[in-house]
Amino acid sequence: MDNISQDKRSWNMSRIRSKNTGPEKALRSMLHRAGFRYRLYDKKLPGCPDLVLKKYRTIIFVHGCFWHRHNGCINSVLPKTRVDFWKKKLDGNVVRDMKNVRVLSDAGWKIIIVWECELKKSPQKILYGIIGKLKAGA
Repeated sequence: MDNISQDKRSWNMSRIRSKNTGPEKALRSMLHRAGFRYRLYDKKLPGCPDLVLKKYRTIIFVHGCFWHRHNGCINSVLPKTRVDFWKKKLDGNVVRDMKNVRVLSDAGWKIIIVWECELKKSPQKILYGIIGKLKAGA
């Protein structure tokens, strides 16, 4: 059973943003300080990627663990109410993500997926991993 009213839950959910999230801003800041330049949310590309580094032909998606179903993550728990709705919604997100990654890969883009929990846990490790992948492909 939900502890808050339906109106309050609706208000809370309406405040969840798909762009300029905290994890995205943190990663963008780290990459910018490291000297990398990028474009945001290129709507011409499938999935409207969070970061596009054209120079490296690389795309970075910053995925929220709940919304994109991060396997094995404690933040990826299915809600106990409206289970059918949430399962269909979240599974659809995963299928859409896989399709977008496949299309982008087939078009010659390198794809990096950064998970919200990993970015919070060890931001420097994530940054060095990304830099390593970018430099290896350059």
